[in-house]
Amino acid sequence: MRIQKKSPNSAAAAAAELKKGNVIIIPTDTIYGFSGLIGKTAELIARIKGREENKPFIALIAEPADIYRYTELKIPEHILNLWPAPLTLIVPLKGQGTQAFRCPADEWLRSVVAAAGDAVYSTSVNRSGTSPLTDIKTICKEFEDSVGLVVDGGNLEGLPSTLVDLTSGTPRVLRQGSVVID
Repeated sequence: MRIQKKSPNSAAAAAAELKKGNVIIIPTDTIYGFSGLIGKTAELIARIKGREENKPFIALIAEPADIYRYTELKIPEHILNLWPAPLTLIVPLKGQGTQAFRCPADEWLRSVVAAAGDAVYSTSVNRSGTSPLTDIKTICKEFEDSVGLVVDGGNLEGLPSTLVDLTSGTPRVLRQGSVVID
């Protein structure tokens, strides 16, 4: 099924599909993403993309403070205050492991994540090893039958998010995107 992002109930429809455990395609503040609830849909997303299951996905959160549901790391205020933005932070998880989080600039997207009730995986819409798809018609032709919902936000040509590793305690920029870290 395909709906327009500008439709009045598009955020609620996207959140409902996520709550059912489905993978959806949604426009982010950078590019289109395959999305699903954190901890529940990684294998399905990897299968759709044809990607190795051990390669992690970014998780979207609705509010900057939501990151503290997942990490005990005290994030430097000057970095946390940059959110919401296309800025991805890699942090150690409570317990073990690491996870990359982004609090997106797009209000609609944050409302979807908030209504879903948990962080939401996001990874570029493409087959593993190929460039991300930005044309909605191509996306639908290639993947509409593999997902519960496609939210059409038009064609997207955004820069990737800036990626910062905080796991060592010292911020380290791994990928420079549209947000500049001093």
